[in-house]
This record gives sequence, structure tokens and C-alpha cells, in this order.
Amino acid sequence: MSLTQSDAQSDPTRTQPGRGSVSGYEAVHISREFRTLRRRFGSFVVPATVLFLSWYFLYVIIAAFAPGFMRLHVLGEVNVGLCFGVLQFVSAFVITVAYRRWARRNLDPLSDRLRQRLEARRRR
Repeated sequence: MSLTQSDAQSDPTRTQPGRGSVSGYEAVHISREFRTLRRRFGSFVVPATVLFLSWYFLYVIIAAFAPGFMRLHVLGEVNVGLCFGVLQFVSAFVITVAYRRWARRNLDPLSDRLRQRLEARRRR
């Protein structure tokens, strides 16, 4: 990291050579809070995506290589394949609800602070 990058990160409103002052969006983008927000976002999204895609590909692989298992009747005409298919939708909704609750606790307070800072800068 160069000295100018370090200086810009410590004072995002500082004027850069050859440019006017940094825009509000650029100041937010280079801020520590924004990096924290992105890191927190990734800490939920990456594992959730890996989990969901693993579950989905397991469903596809079992359907392709074990069709007899997927045809097993569970209840009347409802078979294992149908149950797995419905569980794909259920898992998508569960991940969505979990993300909303998690984001409300972990991302919203930080994003609110960033938004307030940006709006305060725009009013000046």
C-alpha cells in the first residue's frame, strides 16, 4: 500500500492530485466501514451459496445416477424425487429468511451509518 493510498483511506475527503475533492461515493467506497460491510456480507453469502449449490448438485447427481432411489414412494404417489424438489424451494426460502434476519442485525446498522455520512456530505 502506498503512502497516498494510506492517506486517502485515513482522510477520504482529501483532494487528490489532478482532481477536485473525492466524491461522496468514492469516499464511502474507500472507507474502512465499507470494507467491513463487504466483508460481513461475504461472510454470510459465500457459505450460504456453497451450501445451497452443494445441496442442489446433490439433488441433480442423485437424480442422474440413482433414479431408482428417486422413484421410491414416500407417501402414496409422492416419491423421494418430488420431496427433494420441494425441499429445494424450502431451502431457498429458509436462506432468504435467515439472510434478512442476519442482515438486519449485522449489515443494516453499518449501512445506515454510511448512508447518513454520505447524506451529510451531500448537504454541505
